[in-house]
Amino acid sequence: MSALQDKYAGVISAAQSAGVSNLQVNEQDGILYVTGNAASTAAKDAVWNALGAIDSTYSASDINVDVQVAGLSAGASLTVATEDSNLNIRQQPSTDGAIVGKAGKGESVTLVEQTSDDWWKIRTADGEEGYAYSRYLRA
Repeated sequence: MSALQDKYAGVISAAQSAGVSNLQVNEQDGILYVTGNAASTAAKDAVWNALGAIDSTYSASDINVDVQVAGLSAGASLTVATEDSNLNIRQQPSTDGAIVGKAGKGESVTLVEQTSDDWWKIRTADGEEGYAYSRYLRA
């Protein structure tokens, strides 16, 4: 086991416990890549929560987690699951992207594309389209 696999052992075991299928753990150029398919948004969250326990700001540059939720396709209905604030919808898949809309807690939105593990392109009931942080979206 490498030092990176040791450091992120909790993330790997959370992925295994959550039943992430096609789980791949590869190391390249000092970055640990963890990829696979989660059966549900809860399984995906388990992996992200394990990462958050190690890196609370999710800013580590030595790990790349890409766990897509299987069975979620374009047109799937998602629910905004923020704690109490609105979810920002952005022009680009980044916190640097301009905010083009907001979705309220509990609001239903439509999945356009699982762009990456962090950012999903969504459409609101009003037809606003943009990128939202996937941690706050539930199938």
